[in-house]
Amino acid sequence: MLRWLGLEWDGTPVHQSERGDLYRDAASKLVAAGAAYYCDCTAEDVQARNKAAGGKPGYDGHCRDRALEPAPARAVRFRTPRDGRTGWTDLVRGEISFANADIEDFVVVRGNGAPMFLLANSFDDADMGITHVIRGEDHVNSTPKYLMLQQALGLKTPEAFAHMPLLVNEQRKKLSKRRDDVSMADYRDRGYLPEAMANYLALLGWGPADGVEVRPVEEIVALYRLEDVNASPAFFDQKKLSFVNAEHIRALAPAEFLTRSEPFLTRGASARAALESMVTEVQERVRTLAEVEPMIEFLVVDEPEVDEASWTKVVTKGKLVTEMLDATIERLAGLASDGGGQESGWNPAAIQVAVADAAVAAGLVNAEGAPQLSKAQGPVRVAISGRSVGPPLWESLATLGPERTLARLRAMRSRLE
Repeated sequence: MLRWLGLEWDGTPVHQSERGDLYRDAASKLVAAGAAYYCDCTAEDVQARNKAAGGKPGYDGHCRDRALEPAPARAVRFRTPRDGRTGWTDLVRGEISFANADIEDFVVVRGNGAPMFLLANSFDDADMGITHVIRGEDHVNSTPKYLMLQQALGLKTPEAFAHMPLLVNEQRKKLSKRRDDVSMADYRDRGYLPEAMANYLALLGWGPADGVEVRPVEEIVALYRLEDVNASPAFFDQKKLSFVNAEHIRALAPAEFLTRSEPFLTRGASARAALESMVTEVQERVRTLAEVEPMIEFLVVDEPEVDEASWTKVVTKGKLVTEMLDATIERLAGLASDGGGQESGWNPAAIQVAVADAAVAAGLVNAEGAPQLSKAQGPVRVAISGRSVGPPLWESLATLGPERTLARLRAMRSRLE
């Protein structure tokens, strides 16, 4: 996904599963220095002691001074200081510190010998020369432990920390893998552009000073400052994401738009040819690349499938539908008899005039007697495409051609008898 987004990284990726010995060696050094100890307490042991003592949940330090030797099933716990505070200056949240006494002795290696992520994370960041730790605000409580580990191991700590705002959905609840659309691969497969995703993600909790939100990633990189990020939860707005994506689609050169659309064209060469014939009109109207083929499908199929909602909206609830179809068929048939080519009468401008005349003849006029084209177009559009929305109607009819246009209009008229 990083490659798809166009994000580059330094060095070779590190796989923690291949570095277990390094982490266990670090844990042994902590024990040797007195900064960690072996513990044979089970979760049930700790829970029982806490319940008996009426104390707060968490580890009670039972093995802290027992000086246990290493043995199977014994974990390694970090010995947190009992006094003082551990803190840092967060680029997003300012000064943050925790009383060390409030942080329990935490496990760094499980009883089965598996290192905990926090130990691996602390070690790897120093080993890789990480300068900025940027992560979600839900990791704030683990940061003092991270710092304690690095200090105890004599490792260099990062220059800066930035705990970013959590992303929330429309109900202002934290985004959930179970409940919300959070997979980047899903957005890719639904036709969102990588540059649009990167653009929108940057806007979560941040905005450029000039207010121009849709812009190339290179410009965002130059303007972005972690210090300007708002600490409040950021609403992941699907509608705004689609708007940003549509703007990036419109910014593509037509040839690039065609290339990007191809993976979403399931009907092969015929779909590409149809898209080429109306590339400008389609590019101006789609929000995602997945919307491209449904918009030009009527040019490819023999008979478009009528969308039930469109039929109800335009035909069932519409006015003067049969009159409009009859008048349109009559006038477009006359237009087609002129030769039926773009060079003759069958062109967008002439088609618009013909449909406007049909609207007047059908009685779809306003108080001044002018044709109500917005209402007149509905039945014609549903007849030729099966949908109530789509590319500009006049260009659609011109591209579809007189023969198929009239056949579909007549088919819909017959359906209404």
